[in-house]
Amino acid sequence: MKQFSLAVLFATLLSGAIACQPSPSTDESSSPASNELPGEGITVKPIQTNVREEYFSAEIVRIALEKLGYEVAEPEEVATPPILYTVLANGDVDYTTMNWEKIHTKFYEKSGGDEKLAKMGVLIGDALQGYQVDKKTAEEHNITSLEQLKDPEIAKLFDSDRDGKADLAGCPPGWGCELVVEHHLDAYDLRDTVEHNQGMYGLLIADTITRYKQGESVLFYTWTPMWVGQVLKPDRDTIWLEVPYTALPEEQGEVSEEETTVDGKNLGFAPERIRITANKKFITANPAAKKLFESIAIPIEDMNAQNFRIREGEDSMEDITRHAEEWIAQNQELFDGWIEEALQVESEN
Repeated sequence: MKQFSLAVLFATLLSGAIACQPSPSTDESSSPASNELPGEGITVKPIQTNVREEYFSAEIVRIALEKLGYEVAEPEEVATPPILYTVLANGDVDYTTMNWEKIHTKFYEKSGGDEKLAKMGVLIGDALQGYQVDKKTAEEHNITSLEQLKDPEIAKLFDSDRDGKADLAGCPPGWGCELVVEHHLDAYDLRDTVEHNQGMYGLLIADTITRYKQGESVLFYTWTPMWVGQVLKPDRDTIWLEVPYTALPEEQGEVSEEETTVDGKNLGFAPERIRITANKKFITANPAAKKLFESIAIPIEDMNAQNFRIREGEDSMEDITRHAEEWIAQNQELFDGWIEEALQVESEN
């Protein structure tokens, strides 16, 4: 009986000791919920145009979203920005990495503007656009301005199809830049002497480079980030043309000459900010993704360098994904900071 009583007492004390231990379910550090990433269980749908040079930054954004737990679907591809913004505003997809803030203004507003969409951060800053001619012709004929092409004799220097007009390798329909080029042709009275050649830009610029290498005079529209400037280098092979005064489509609002002037030249285009744009409902429901979109920024020099790798043949999706992974590894501290900021926002909500 004495042994039985001691056994009961021991069992009672042991039971009490166990009961006093903290329950695993109340330990916050081991709680599954505390370690859950904000994007877990959510599939995000991006959209982009079919311009391969734009994929590098999109891949960096995709990898960052996956670090937050999101599953990122294969991007939907469309041919032109107007379609992109319509699909995005309808909520069929969630975000795009290629909003050119000024030249896409018309497409953005027609799709619902700030009521349906939200532009965030500055993914790539100081993107330039404008017109270039080969340096040899420019120096021989003292050409510095687009306005000089009003002179039929100057225009004929760039007449590759022998129709009496300068051939401008221009901007494809639907991209947004063509609206500015067409506006300039009217504003600077160039319709009678300049032909705006439109089509697949890759083919137009390939022909331009071939003719340049054959010693012909060339006139073309270009922009950064883009590999063209790595092949036809400004100040070595080409020069930027200035315009006589700032004249832009009405939807871009009031833009001053100071805003379109770069290194003392009025290029006719204001330097662009390329921004991530998302469906507003998605952003409202996903504060971590919103913070990530606000934080990510990629130097334009790195975009230009990667675009040149595409030009040199590293143009498959596997190549571009590798480029993005290499860039992240080289900028790991910066990348990790974006993730930490996004996770911090999520913990505060």
